[in-house]
Amino acid sequence: MFAMFFRVKYFHGKTILPASVLDDGGTMEILEAIHGRLTVKNLKQDVLPRDLIEKLLSAGAQAPNHHKVRPWRFVVLTGNGRNKLGDVMAASFLERNPATPPEGLDKPRALPLRAPVVIAVGADKPTDTKIVEMENFAAASAACQNILLTAHALGLGAIWRTGEWACDAKVKEFLGFMSDQHIVGFIYVGYPDVMPEPYVRLGFEDRVTWMD
Repeated sequence: MFAMFFRVKYFHGKTILPASVLDDGGTMEILEAIHGRLTVKNLKQDVLPRDLIEKLLSAGAQAPNHHKVRPWRFVVLTGNGRNKLGDVMAASFLERNPATPPEGLDKPRALPLRAPVVIAVGADKPTDTKIVEMENFAAASAACQNILLTAHALGLGAIWRTGEWACDAKVKEFLGFMSDQHIVGFIYVGYPDVMPEPYVRLGFEDRVTWMD
């Protein structure tokens, strides 16, 4: 089990975010967290303490970003907030598929209920000519990865989802995003119910070009 706090380490006089401390006193180093993280789809419905959620958001906010514009936007849905999002998804689905019977809306309505916490991550539109939109999207994506790694280090399970709902106009409006604003993803977080079997990911060798 993981204790839910961080041990501060120092490197060349700078404070850095460490990996979490285990019950046995050991630490999960960053490379272990990166290589050991798994997508966890089956999550318990147990409520997560707010301070634990805030640790995830704090980690997300440490992501690199051009010109220090902090372009990420986090919308945290818990409790009935997830039901409200589910209703919006069902209404949007029905609008696009008007012949859908009532029972056919059960699936989209239940999507946000797959975890006790859903974090929608959006990226700001550039407000300065020196800002490139892709840079903001990349920074918000890096924030998502920080959240996933921190969830893993804290003993939580998480899955990053996108799909049609990240582009849905009604969903964007409900979450407070502009119609042309990007939703980078929905991060579902909770205590793991069933852990997936570990596996070895393919390496970088067939995805790299070395130029000397």
